[in-house]
Amino acid sequence: MTVAVLDRARKVPGSRERAGDRLFRLVIAGFAGIILLAAIALAWQLLRESAETWKTFGLAFLWTSDWDPVADVFGALPFLYGTAVSSLLALLIAVPLGVGAAVFLTELAPKRLAEVLMFAIELLAAVPSVILGLMGIFLLVPAMRAMGAPYGVGMLTAGLILAFMILPYITTITREVLLTVPRPLKEAMYALGATRWEVVRGVSLPYSRAGIVGAVFLSLGRALGETMAVTMVIGNNPQIKASLLEPGYSMAAVIANELAEAASDAHLSALVAIGLALMAVTVVVNGAARLMLYRLGARR
Repeated sequence: MTVAVLDRARKVPGSRERAGDRLFRLVIAGFAGIILLAAIALAWQLLRESAETWKTFGLAFLWTSDWDPVADVFGALPFLYGTAVSSLLALLIAVPLGVGAAVFLTELAPKRLAEVLMFAIELLAAVPSVILGLMGIFLLVPAMRAMGAPYGVGMLTAGLILAFMILPYITTITREVLLTVPRPLKEAMYALGATRWEVVRGVSLPYSRAGIVGAVFLSLGRALGETMAVTMVIGNNPQIKASLLEPGYSMAAVIANELAEAASDAHLSALVAIGLALMAVTVVVNGAARLMLYRLGARR
C-alpha cells in the first residue's frame, strides 16, 4: 500500500507538468496563429478592396505602363520597375560596404574602436526615414545635380538613400554572424601560415555565408517597403526610363502620394492593388531567402 501511495505521489507532479506544457504549447500556438490570421486577413482585405482593378485589367495590370487617373486607366509596371531598380541599386552599394565594415570591426579594429563604431552604426539604424529624406533633399540632390544629373532626384538618388538606410542592418547582422565563427578554425589557419585575408576568405566568410545572405534579404525587404525617404528623392514620375539619373516612382511612394487624393473608386482600387502587389513581392523575397538559406544549410 505504501508503494502504491508513493507511485501516485510521483505521478501527480508529472501529470501537472504535462498539463502545464500542454497549456503553454496551446498558448504559444495561439500567438503564432494570431500572426498568421492577421497576415491572411490583411491579404484578403487588400484583395477584396482591389477586386475592381483585377476584374477590369486582369493580370495585365502588372505589366502595363499607363497610369492615368483622369481616364481611369492604370498599370503598375512603372512602380514595380522603380521599386526593383532602386532596391537592387541599394543592395549593390550597401552589401560590399556593409560586409567590408563588418569584417573590419570583427577582424581588424581594436575592441574599443569597434564598440564606438558599432554604437554609431546602431544609431544610424534608429534615424527616422523622413530625416534621411530631408538629408537627401538638402545634401544629396544638389550633389547629384552638380555631378550632371539633370534634376538631382531620380533612381540613383533613391538607391543611394536606400543604401544608407540598409547599411546599418547589413553591418550589424554580418558582424554578429562573424563573431560566431569558431576561434579554433581561424587559429588553425594561422598556424598553417595563412594571412589575415586568407583566414577571412577561407574561414570566416564561408562559415558565415548563410547569415550574410539572411542579412542581405532582410535588408532587401526593408528597402522594398521604404516610403518616405524614397518618395522625397525618387522624382515621382510614372514612366520607365533607361537612365538611372531620370526620375522614377516606387510602389510605396505612389500609395503615399495618391491615396488621400484618390477621387474615384477605380483609382482607389488601383492603389490598393499596388499594395497587394507589394505584399506579394515581399512574400516572394522572403520565400526565396528561406529557400536559399535552406540550400546553404544543407550544402554546409
